[in-house]
Amino acid sequence: MMKDKIRVAILDDHQGIIDGYLYRLGGAPDIEVVATILFGEDLEPTLARNPVDVLVLDVQIPTSPTNPNPFPILYIIPRLLELYPNLVVVVISMHTQRTLINAVMEAGASGYVVKDDQATIRELASVIRTVAGGSIYMSQYAYQELKKSRTGALLQPLSPRQLEALSMCAAFPDASSAELCQMMNIANSTLRNLLSGAYLKLNVRSKAAAIARARQMGLITPEKPTSDIRTYQGSSA
Repeated sequence: MMKDKIRVAILDDHQGIIDGYLYRLGGAPDIEVVATILFGEDLEPTLARNPVDVLVLDVQIPTSPTNPNPFPILYIIPRLLELYPNLVVVVISMHTQRTLINAVMEAGASGYVVKDDQATIRELASVIRTVAGGSIYMSQYAYQELKKSRTGALLQPLSPRQLEALSMCAAFPDASSAELCQMMNIANSTLRNLLSGAYLKLNVRSKAAAIARARQMGLITPEKPTSDIRTYQGSSA
């Protein structure tokens, strides 16, 4: 059975940029752009009409044709994640301020891509697949800036909740984010924040890498060696 396509919505106030994203995603057979949006006020009505898996947005979008003030994405991201627990948010922006990157990720975004990062923009379909699969993705510059903003946190061990989240991901590798959140009794945005914080502390950029690093460090239960079964079978033959 064919896997469902990843449904994407794009919010950006420049049609040329939207067209560029459409071009990058147009050749991906597993991705479908279901909506493009120019003004912030149209975002929630659009998501209400169209099921979306990944939302791509800029940080400086006019609220409406008559209100040029920036749409409050730091308010709207957690609100959308509460309304749509399985939604994944990726910000693509020309802004590279460390505090803004940190605020966006703290709000629950799963990625931050700098518009000048042409190599990543060319691989936008791969970025969409990465975040849709439960990992975070950041341009290298944004990632380094975020690490600087959390320098104190990087010197600290993983929190009990971060370890719990990684342990659950390791124990239930096929579970969806929604299923993990239900088991942990937390919001989807909380799980994303726990994992993204753990990624930074472990200096990795994916769930699989975080689990592997945590196991190497003895922070979570290691995998049972596959040789155990073969050894047992051989000794009992």
